[in-house]
Amino acid sequence: MKLRLLIAFLFVALSLQAQEEIAPTMKKIYQTALLDGQSYPWLAHLSNQIGGRLSGSLNAQRAVEWGKEELDALGLDRVWLQPVMVPKWIRGTFEYANIETSPGNTINVPICALGGSIATPLAGIRAEVVEVQDFEELKALGEDKVKGKIVFYNRPMQADLVNTFSAYSGCVNQRFSGAEEAARLGAVGVIVRSMNLRLDDYPHTGSMSYGNLPLRQRIPAAAISTNGAELLSSMLALNPALKFYLKQNCKNLPDVESFNVIGEIKGSTHPDEIMVVGGHLDSWDLGDGSHDDGAGVVQSMEVLRILKKIGYRPKRTLRVVLYMNEENGQRGAAKYTEVAKRKKEKHVFALESDAGGFSPRGFSIDTTPEKLKQIQAWAPYFEPYLIHLFVKGGSGADVALLKTEDNVLAGLRPDSQRYFDFHHAANDTFDAINKRELELGAATMTAMVYLMDYFKL
Repeated sequence: MKLRLLIAFLFVALSLQAQEEIAPTMKKIYQTALLDGQSYPWLAHLSNQIGGRLSGSLNAQRAVEWGKEELDALGLDRVWLQPVMVPKWIRGTFEYANIETSPGNTINVPICALGGSIATPLAGIRAEVVEVQDFEELKALGEDKVKGKIVFYNRPMQADLVNTFSAYSGCVNQRFSGAEEAARLGAVGVIVRSMNLRLDDYPHTGSMSYGNLPLRQRIPAAAISTNGAELLSSMLALNPALKFYLKQNCKNLPDVESFNVIGEIKGSTHPDEIMVVGGHLDSWDLGDGSHDDGAGVVQSMEVLRILKKIGYRPKRTLRVVLYMNEENGQRGAAKYTEVAKRKKEKHVFALESDAGGFSPRGFSIDTTPEKLKQIQAWAPYFEPYLIHLFVKGGSGADVALLKTEDNVLAGLRPDSQRYFDFHHAANDTFDAINKRELELGAATMTAMVYLMDYFKL
């Protein structure tokens, strides 16, 4: 009985000691981010001076050079570039489309080529349109009703899902595989409703695939704005024989060399245990990629800067990884993981920010039930900062490749209601960023890294 009482007393004493250490450090982290933050000016430069950073482009290379220069300036223990071969797709001149209601009578609609699409013939494509909601409906129509036509996928994001990422997941297959499915039935082109919950005139690009289709069977694929999709659908209801004109001159080129940008603070007591924070440095080319994923890049960099600023030396090695080519290949994450496995590195924790620079709500966490329960017990430390979400779920596309049986992966989860208004579109620009929300996200990531390092899970 005395031994049990002694153990209980020691546990309470250690808990009180931890609380006395943790709360002031958490306060310093948030104060540093909000009063002396670097994430916003970093993002201003990345977005406004460099701009959209499509893999393989000159801007992507400029972003690599900028990232290394800024990490070098932080005085980290090590900064390096990790070579990786990435796809090179170029949009060319901007796309054009119209709806022809009768010979000579047309209405222009906003479109953009999907990443990886081939071009139309030089004169463009003009054909009748068949509207479908999903692949099952397309297959039910059969080749007779699809051949020689443009397939119009018009399944919207499900608006009654509060988790907008679930709504996105529920319809993104039409963008990724729609051209492959339509081409197998003899379609001459594909247009896809933009992955967007509001009605506007911004078409949203994104990655697409032809699967194993030979080159001669591939067809052009484009996204149409939600307003454009609504207009086309209503006009088809009145006149199923109307025609759609599409012209784009994008091109796929051979792979080129690019780089992941990596910075590291060596752990003071457990240097062989590695914690990673990261976002992807590449972006689509329509906007400047401020939310996707410039915000995640600068927030991840800010984690290391804040910890150095407050004088905290992590016990475990802490790395920031600015991944290249998340958008159309995920080659950077694959290369980082390949090298880590070859070197037998032990990654105990990885945190990704790739959901926009909006107000942080918490984290989705991929780990064992036991470790998840321990992390959820940290919620009181975050309550003063209105962070409440600690749920089991996916982490992020890039860090997910580091998954093992017992490590911890996490994704920063900002408020998601506005994210898909900007995702992959021309309005994903710096003016859509709120400085305070961005800084709160950086602080929240830093706080989670600090707690993961403080406690031994």
